[in-house]
Amino acid sequence: MAKTKKSTAAPGGDGVEAQLARLRSNIDLVDREILERLNRRAELVREVGRVKDGGRSSPVYVASRERDLVDALLKQNAGPFPDAAIPHVFREIISATRSLEERVRVAYLGPEGTFSHQAAVAQFGSQADLVPVGHMGDVFTSTQRGETHFGVIPVENTIEGAINLTYDSLMESEVTICGEVMVAVSHNLLSQSGAIEDVRVVVSIPQAVAQCRKWLQDRLPSVEIRDSSSTAAAAQLARDDAAVAAIASAVAAEAYGLRFVAEGIEDHRGNTTRFLVVGQEIPAASGNDLTSAAFTVRRDQAGALHRLLEPFARHGVNLTAVQSRPMKGKPWEYIFFIDMEGHESCDEVGKALDEAADYAHSYKVLGSFPRAAAPTAKQLGRRS
Repeated sequence: MAKTKKSTAAPGGDGVEAQLARLRSNIDLVDREILERLNRRAELVREVGRVKDGGRSSPVYVASRERDLVDALLKQNAGPFPDAAIPHVFREIISATRSLEERVRVAYLGPEGTFSHQAAVAQFGSQADLVPVGHMGDVFTSTQRGETHFGVIPVENTIEGAINLTYDSLMESEVTICGEVMVAVSHNLLSQSGAIEDVRVVVSIPQAVAQCRKWLQDRLPSVEIRDSSSTAAAAQLARDDAAVAAIASAVAAEAYGLRFVAEGIEDHRGNTTRFLVVGQEIPAASGNDLTSAAFTVRRDQAGALHRLLEPFARHGVNLTAVQSRPMKGKPWEYIFFIDMEGHESCDEVGKALDEAADYAHSYKVLGSFPRAAAPTAKQLGRRS
């Protein structure tokens, strides 16, 4: 008896291939509609640029505007498009259409593939001109001179704490803090082949090695560990030597053509680095801001820190951080860096700053800027 071909028709009468062809045609139609709307958005952005006289009368980048846009879209999203993808998709849409008005130049501590690079991409998207520099001070210098519109600098890590060089540079520079970025730091082991048996040497910065110590002891106990100047420099070494594996970011894997030996090898989840965006323009109040200020007091004043902080408590201003740094050239005297909720233009924050300044020996407002969203549990590698 001859065999009959099994029907692929669905209960509705159409074959599977016919259904798929119809669905794919509908997807193509939606994609064309999306492209039309993207071009309409681009036209509107160009019109904004003309209204602002080519961007000279108003800043081309407003962090709070972009943050609020994404927040509003997340609230309106009915699904099934995933919430987690919305910030990434619209970051690139905003970056691309903003570049029609003016391409933003951003300095960061390089080379390409560092976590500073990752923070710059997260904040400004791929259509900004990202400029790697060799030293932290160069980020401030290029921004202060106007060679770049903004700079991105690390200021604090949840495991390592405050980054003192950043605080010193903020005091010495004339730039202002105009934004912040939170980056979930996840370490990966990267190599040419991606095979753990090929690894003879592991290279990275000391902080990254320390944060992955247990994993390395358990999986690669006899492998040589070497220091590098940055995680990106480690990735460059791995690119050039098949026996070397680098502890570095996923961005470094893409930048240097490396494969993953293992992902997320840090011993403790939830590691986050806070980055600051510095520029020359003071952002307007957004309704969800932080203000950062620095104060000095005389060391011979009893209860000096208490008196400095008291106005903030009296005016109901919540302090989110208080850091101290030694004053250069003045042994046993300190600068106090204070972060507080609210914008300096708000009444209560302004009053508290003025009263603290009256008591302080000297003070400087480092910036009032829109707060960044904290990394999600998924980004931090936590289980919900």
